[in-house]
Parts: sequence; C-alpha cells; structure tokens
Amino acid sequence: MTPNKILSLLGMAQKAGKISGGAFQVEQSVKSKKARLVIISEDMSERSAKQYNDMCSYHKVPLVKYGDMESLGHAIGKEYRAAVAVNDAGFAESLLKLINASDNGGSRING
Repeated sequence: MTPNKILSLLGMAQKAGKISGGAFQVEQSVKSKKARLVIISEDMSERSAKQYNDMCSYHKVPLVKYGDMESLGHAIGKEYRAAVAVNDAGFAESLLKLINASDNGGSRING
C-alpha cells in the first residue's frame, strides 16, 4: 500500500506545481536551490545515478532511489521519468518518510 501512497503524493505535488521532471529541469532545480528532494529511478544507469549523486551531494539535496522510470513518469502524468525533483519542503519530508517506511523500495543515497 505504501508504494501507491508515494506515487499518489508525487502526483499531488505535480498538480500543485512542486515537481520538476526530466534531466534538465531537475538539474536546474538543484543548482538554483529550489529542490528539496531528488528521486531517481532504480533502473537508471549507474553513470547517470553517479552524476545525480555527485550533484546532490555538492548542493546538499537529499537523493533517494525509488521505483522505475515508468512508475515515476506515470505518477506525474508523463510517459517516463528517470529523475524528479520535489521543490516543496512539506512534500519532500512526507515523501522521505513514506519511502523510508516502504516495504519494498527506496534506498536513501545521501542527505
């Protein structure tokens, strides 16, 4: 049940305009200090995951791996998304709690 809550909460954050999806938008959110949490997919390439980890570590933004590209994209109304940035502290905190409590997924990488 928790995975559905996580994806539903991502959808709510998208509708509220608090999500940046896609590589360029996520990078811009992190570098402009808007991002409060970055979620990358479990099926992202190791090279890309390392780039996100390095960027988020440098800018002190929490980074977690959760779900696959299709489920992340679907949650925010897109086809596929390898990464999303949550630009609201409240949504970010709630998502982190749910991901950390999730039975089957989510691994915190930094932050």
